[in-house]
Amino acid sequence: MKHLRIPLLLLLILSLISLGACSNTLSQKKGEPVGNFNYTDENGKPFGMKDLKGKVWVSNFIFTSCTTICPQLTYQMSELQKKAKAEGLKDVHFVSFSVDPEVDTPKRLKDYASHFEPDFTTWHLLTGYSQKEIEKLALDKFKEFVKKPENDTQVVHGTSFYLINKKGEIINDYSGGKDFQPEEIIKDLKLLD
Repeated sequence: MKHLRIPLLLLLILSLISLGACSNTLSQKKGEPVGNFNYTDENGKPFGMKDLKGKVWVSNFIFTSCTTICPQLTYQMSELQKKAKAEGLKDVHFVSFSVDPEVDTPKRLKDYASHFEPDFTTWHLLTGYSQKEIEKLALDKFKEFVKKPENDTQVVHGTSFYLINKKGEIINDYSGGKDFQPEEIIKDLKLLD
């Protein structure tokens, strides 16, 4: 029986070491490149990947006339921005893509977001593309289904938040809405910062 304890103890120690190593692998994780884009921000100015080069960022998908989940997702992005700042993560950026670009003008996005006390120096709300473009970007890069049905003002979209590393690769996603856990995102942001 004694000879079984040593291998079990050794196995336990090796497992703990490998778990510790896994927590740090996020910074080495390869992900889906977002690719180059150049859209329009809430100030009506061009904004794209060149502005996010070498920065860690979190993104989500929202629209201003949403009658269901978007206000909650926008509030959660605001809370995440505040928590990141409180943790000293100064160079993390936040990007909300409008999934209703024909309705969501820069002014409308800025007015909408203003209710959530954003810091617009690091939070960018984007529009300035076609409906087809945002649906393709969401599906091809973020694996997020986005669809605006004909004769309906409500756009169908997911509720995830996405973590993008300094190389512009999507390396993790997190649930928004009722399952939102900002601490998990903050923990991962610290590994990448």
